[in-house]
Amino acid sequence: MDGVILAGGKGTRMRPLTLDRPKPLLDLQGQPILAWSLLSLRDIVDHVLIVVNYLKEQIERFMAGQDLIPTYTLVEQLPEPMGTGHALQTCRKRLRGDDFLVINGDDLYSREALGQLASQEVGILSMLRDDFDQYGVLVHDEAGRFLRIDEKPPRSRYRAPAPCNIGAYKFKAWVFDYDLPISERGEYEISDYVGLAAQDHAVNVVDSPFWLPIGDPAALEAAQQVDITRWIAPPLG
Repeated sequence: MDGVILAGGKGTRMRPLTLDRPKPLLDLQGQPILAWSLLSLRDIVDHVLIVVNYLKEQIERFMAGQDLIPTYTLVEQLPEPMGTGHALQTCRKRLRGDDFLVINGDDLYSREALGQLASQEVGILSMLRDDFDQYGVLVHDEAGRFLRIDEKPPRSRYRAPAPCNIGAYKFKAWVFDYDLPISERGEYEISDYVGLAAQDHAVNVVDSPFWLPIGDPAALEAAQQVDITRWIAPPLG
């Protein structure tokens, strides 16, 4: 199975740390964030595609010297990043099979939860959040079937904690048959692929016990104190 890491963004919220270094290579407990992402996918996927753009040469050098994942492909998001959905589309011709996992390159996940996600036909990783209005809430019908993602809804719409999209997905290659709309932000959103797939297929929701989003310098500083190795095994040695 393929794994896709979305790592092509400019990391504007992480500035000034990303002025001369891509966000995936920022240090987290002695390793680049990207190294933790690779470790979370190890032995779940056998090939990783990493979507790059900003300061891609630095990621190329890191990947050439790493021994965490045996096979990988760097995919440049051209002509410029146009959202997470566009990032995934750039991988279409480089995927080796019909099944693939996708994770955000600046979030860390439970390796066990990613393994459960990988076993689904189509799926999405979720976590209950009190601050659900900052994320996308998973909407279900009366029978409990996933329908769609409600992006950053008002607090009055749901009761806290609400199940949120945390940016990890399992897809089949037929997902590319759907035409993505341009979002209000003027981008193509990977979350829209999930909603489109749910119109014709069952989308299974996998609850995750761990999610570490690293969006800005304060979040990166706080993450230095998190016991990441409880959820992602460190490299040997």
